[in-house]
Amino acid sequence: MALHVEPVAILSEDECWYLLASRTLGRLVTVEAGQPEIFPVNFVVQRRTVLFRTADGRKLLSAVMDGRVAFEVDDHDLAEGWSVVVKGTAELMSDDADLERANRAQLLTWTSGVKDHYVRILGTEITGRRFRFGTEPEHEFS
Repeated sequence: MALHVEPVAILSEDECWYLLASRTLGRLVTVEAGQPEIFPVNFVVQRRTVLFRTADGRKLLSAVMDGRVAFEVDDHDLAEGWSVVVKGTAELMSDDADLERANRAQLLTWTSGVKDHYVRILGTEITGRRFRFGTEPEHEFS
């Protein structure tokens, strides 16, 4: 008897945070002047929040001006893939204790340059899906 596996599975909140914490590169989605913007960022998960560093510029301004953001991370291998999306608010960190904790997070960036600002995404919603790859079923055309 063959076991049927659904091609798409909804992930629990715990699974979503676990998968997020297993990666270091994600995509920050903001809205600037009514238009969506997407920025690749290195990040870490800290206390069920997403933490990234950035320099002065568009990314920082568009993330914290409105504050509402989305953040997406995904990965795949030959058999399956997954995607996790966090929706929430981005806050520029300024509290000394928070900044000290953030400095200990070992947040490494791919690019050189001064990235003075820590931004924390506080998730109000986290969703995730796992995709099992396979062939498309045959269609019957009438």
